[in-house]
Amino acid sequence: MQVNDGDRFHRAIAAIDAANADDPETLSLKGEVVPKEQTHAEMALRWVERLRPDASEALKLASRAHHVRRWERPRADYPAGRQVYLRWRRDLQVFHAETAAAILRTCDYDEETIARVGMIIRKQGLGRDPEVQALEDALSLVFMETQLHAFRPTQEEDTVIGILRKTWRKMSPAAREAALSFDFDPEDRRLIEAAIGS
Repeated sequence: MQVNDGDRFHRAIAAIDAANADDPETLSLKGEVVPKEQTHAEMALRWVERLRPDASEALKLASRAHHVRRWERPRADYPAGRQVYLRWRRDLQVFHAETAAAILRTCDYDEETIARVGMIIRKQGLGRDPEVQALEDALSLVFMETQLHAFRPTQEEDTVIGILRKTWRKMSPAAREAALSFDFDPEDRRLIEAAIGS
């Protein structure tokens, strides 16, 4: 597996960012309106590097590309229902992995590295593969930092608690410790504590 070509890595990150540049969706973060997927990609990579200082190049690339051009596959394109939602999620993972692969080929990455990035994005080996776990941790932390507060009022309390409980179960001890250090809104924290049984 060819790695550690710093120039190639930075070109790939720039290409992924360029692919996300025309995201029509935004989010409010610390009083500033920012592009959603670009911001999530930057945050996911920062969390991966914090949780795993030894992160491989493939993991870093996967974390930056995990939702590349997500707005092109909206949930509204699929019918309602739990099973359909799960299919949408699987389809998204394949779409993101394929989009990332096309970008990485333009940056001269070898097929072994590209395949590894795709495996991480598709979360193959979750629960067994430490790098897939690192991405799951990063995504869970980004959700709690940037989406929980806005998401909470749109759902029944029991639904939010259930989602938080499932999220918490998927997180590593290090990620849980990081999450508990956040300066949550009091109501958000109450629901988190209800979910984890604190």
